[in-house]
Amino acid sequence: MLNNKVAIVTGGTRGIGFETVRKFLQNGAKVALFGSRLESAQNAVNELKNENPNWNVIGFAPKLNDENDVLKTFNKIVEEFGKIDILVNNAGVSSSTALEDYTVDEYNKIFDLNIKSVFVCCKVVTPFLKNNKGGVILNTSSMVSIYAQPRGSVYPTSKFAVNGLTKSLSRELAPFNIRVNAVAPGIIETDMVKNLPEYMIKPLIDSIPLGRIGQPEDIANAFLFLASDMASYITGTILQVDGAARS
Repeated sequence: MLNNKVAIVTGGTRGIGFETVRKFLQNGAKVALFGSRLESAQNAVNELKNENPNWNVIGFAPKLNDENDVLKTFNKIVEEFGKIDILVNNAGVSSSTALEDYTVDEYNKIFDLNIKSVFVCCKVVTPFLKNNKGGVILNTSSMVSIYAQPRGSVYPTSKFAVNGLTKSLSRELAPFNIRVNAVAPGIIETDMVKNLPEYMIKPLIDSIPLGRIGQPEDIANAFLFLASDMASYITGTILQVDGAARS
């Protein structure tokens, strides 16, 4: 589905991001994955190469809210792979802090990664996509961007902002054949969820009409569809992948 495409996936070293990188590689893409540290990025690349030595995957660790660092890294990717077709802004951080316990530092940390970095990467990648006469930008939102959550209000606020940026850019960039969409995952079996005790897991499952917690592959499949030509008439969409769950 992605033959001859070049993709970038931020937050690509584990969980949803790592599974998205794998899914893109399985479907013929060349992928540059980003991690918070170069060591973790290289470890992810090595794991994928061990799975399939023929996969074209490289790793980087730019500071995502630094426009110059991101541009420098994107240029390296073009030197290696020749172009950029797809950007998946997946890197993010969650929060469950009560309102009165929030610090400005925590607020800044969440917004720097969850929205400023998304904005920077979108801005930097756009000239590359225009040069290709089109491309795809995909952002990771969250079910709490739609339903909110009882604590950690800055996290859903940042994801509301992701949704707003997604919809706005979809209209701005549509004349250049650049599609912009987001995926809003529900409760997904990441490392954090796997480590929860049974008494906490069961109520989560009971709250999901489909009767199970989502898998990283469920989200990766959504990204794959939206990145592919099968979604060529879809832009400005926030795709909920949550089993009809409510927070």
